[in-house]
Amino acid sequence: MQPDAEPNPVATLQTAYERTLEATKLHNWQGTTTVCGAQLHYTVRDTASRHRETIPLLYVTNLGDCQVMVLRPREQEILYKTKEQWHWFDCPRQLGTNSPDTPETNAVVDTVDIEVGDVVLAMTDGVIDNLWEHEIVDIIFSSIRQLGPENSESAPETQPGEDARDIMKTAAQNLVAAAKRVAMDPYAESPFMEHAIEEGLASVGGKLDDISVVAALCVKNE
Repeated sequence: MQPDAEPNPVATLQTAYERTLEATKLHNWQGTTTVCGAQLHYTVRDTASRHRETIPLLYVTNLGDCQVMVLRPREQEILYKTKEQWHWFDCPRQLGTNSPDTPETNAVVDTVDIEVGDVVLAMTDGVIDNLWEHEIVDIIFSSIRQLGPENSESAPETQPGEDARDIMKTAAQNLVAAAKRVAMDPYAESPFMEHAIEEGLASVGGKLDDISVVAALCVKNE
């Protein structure tokens, strides 16, 4: 068995970008956005025993300063995370009016081998500007431990169901709440504050910004 046609996220994003520009031109609407996304596909490989094995494969697309992070709760580790793209400090690459960036020129696509039980996070910069990496990981793993079957250390490696969806929903909500607390605290220490100081700028506290999280669990369909 060969995989279906390989996804082309950049081409898809380029089409969406061009259609959005066309739709907004008539009304002279202005605005820009950063972009991140993750598409689940698969590949087929030969194993050591010469059997053909289907491997889940994640296509991750990024342009700007949002972040996709892939976690493996079973091993308590980060498998992958995107890198932020900047023109200069606090000015990320972005799509829209008055921006030179385009998907074809600037979007980055990576492929990540994943397994059943892995967690995929897509987060806006309002999360990663206010929470350090270890805080994000701790919140997600803690949510899974508290809500998983019999307080398991692993994500629920089962077929799609309400339990798995509820766990991911609660994990995302916990992450949003934690980022919001820091963003609204004028005395908090935050990654954004640290980066600003490195650039020679006076900064203290969290950063008020868009805070959104999508959390997904890799499960196996029979």
